[in-house]
Amino acid sequence: MKMRMFFLSAAVLMLLSGTALAKISESTQACLDCHKDVMPGVVKQWEGSAHWDAGVGCFECHEADKNDADAMEHNGFSVAIIVSPRDCGKCHAKETAEQEASHHAQAGDILNSKDGLLGQTLGGEPAVAVGCRQCHGSIVKVKADGTLDSDTWPNTGIGRVNPDGSKGSCSACHTRHRFSKKQARQPETCGKCHLGPDHPQKEVYEESKHGILYQAFKDELNMGNPKWVAGEDYIDAPTCSTCHMSATRNQGVTHDVGNRLSWNLRAPISKRTKGWKKKLEAMQDVCSSCHGAPFVEGFYKQLDSFVGLYNDKFGTPAKEIRELLMAEGVISKANFDDKIDWIYWELWHHEGRRARHGAAMSGPDYAWWHGIYEVAKHFYTELLPEAEEACIKAGKPEVYEAIIAKYIDSRPEHQWFTRGFDPKKIENIKKYYKDRYQQNVE
Repeated sequence: MKMRMFFLSAAVLMLLSGTALAKISESTQACLDCHKDVMPGVVKQWEGSAHWDAGVGCFECHEADKNDADAMEHNGFSVAIIVSPRDCGKCHAKETAEQEASHHAQAGDILNSKDGLLGQTLGGEPAVAVGCRQCHGSIVKVKADGTLDSDTWPNTGIGRVNPDGSKGSCSACHTRHRFSKKQARQPETCGKCHLGPDHPQKEVYEESKHGILYQAFKDELNMGNPKWVAGEDYIDAPTCSTCHMSATRNQGVTHDVGNRLSWNLRAPISKRTKGWKKKLEAMQDVCSSCHGAPFVEGFYKQLDSFVGLYNDKFGTPAKEIRELLMAEGVISKANFDDKIDWIYWELWHHEGRRARHGAAMSGPDYAWWHGIYEVAKHFYTELLPEAEEACIKAGKPEVYEAIIAKYIDSRPEHQWFTRGFDPKKIENIKKYYKDRYQQNVE
């Protein structure tokens, strides 16, 4: 008897326990009759999902109109491999509308930018297919027989352009076929894409107090709860989802991940986002689930000051110096054909982003050593020397002299570069450390 019970299906166990089970359609049952042997893991994942509880099965998600671009005949059924956000929207209309309005849905646009140019030129198509497009999304191409082109599929990039014209992939976060809220709420889900030299949110989070608390108490965060409100359903640590998507006591869940971002921290020079005041209030509301008003206000004052520092001291001058060199004919107006193009690219695209994300997510090492320190080092020891060399080579030393006059000698924060460190400031620093640590500073 025990052996027989072990092999009972999940559906039978549910019925024996007295739990109601939504009826599985005949079409889905036909899929299961085959796929339980061919793809048993997929079937078991689905049996553990909320879709199974609701009677939403294979056919309900994969059904396709015969006129759909990616429709294919499969054992008497018209189906499509890709389940797009438009398909999910038949049941999840609000979530789909929010996702379509989000920056995530536009992630594929980056492949038409300088990032895409680098990937195609430096790496090549195979590198782009398994690298860039696996996060940003591919334009999925369909062959004449309805099958998907392997140059663009498989792909679950968040900005994928689907055959039905919709953008995005719900399974980028809600991995099939469980489509688990618990899994989607974990920071590792976001870490698939948000890591690395130019956007190390995962690493910054792990360094932060938030990430430290998550590792210590992740088993107590109730991430599988249908209702998941910070300060009520869990108290120990936020995840990426907490801050950017999940409900608070004052606002509901959103699938527009930019709905609480008041700064654009990924641009060469940061600017406020559209409707930033409302977005700031929404994010501060999240912070207030665990922190008092003075803490929240102080944090954002520090962040705003840091972004201003990056913009004013390094981001804007570096951009204008490169543009001046182009305008004066010292370097060409093309991208990546002069050394200074590469220096400037890494200054804002790598170090500058790391710095700003470090400040925004409470990662001090990324704000300083991996961030502003690297920005400053490249500004002073690479960008300016390369600008001088390029001007001399072009026979226009006066252009570099104008750069120094405008961006260095007239700016107190940069004057040390040509005049040396201020002796009085050095003595004040030595005195500070001697008084605080009772030690001399050489």
